[in-house]
Amino acid sequence: MQHQQMRAFPARKLIAATLMALALGIAAGAQATAAETASVSIENFTFSPAELTVTAGTTVTFTNHDDIPHTVVATDNSFKSKPLDTDDTYTITFKDQGSFDYFCSLHPHMTGKVIVLPNAG
Repeated sequence: MQHQQMRAFPARKLIAATLMALALGIAAGAQATAAETASVSIENFTFSPAELTVTAGTTVTFTNHDDIPHTVVATDNSFKSKPLDTDDTYTITFKDQGSFDYFCSLHPHMTGKVIVLPNAG
């Protein structure tokens, strides 16, 4: 009888460890998917959408769909991409709330804005 109790104890530890690992994995997965993403297309010499509203922590990807290079440059120089060729991307995470105006340094008439609201979480 004592022999069975000895075997049950390690089995309980194994089950507890497995459940803990699953719980941690689920929590980590939920945290990873909580991050927001958004995109801006560069096409026909315009940023689309021209104004994008996101929450703090959102990662925005700019994709150039034109046949010529474009850039994404903040008017306050807080971010600046290299020239983006066709289908190149530039990604930035907006951590702080605020309004961020940007333009294409190669074609300054191309402008856009990202409005970052406080994160609800």
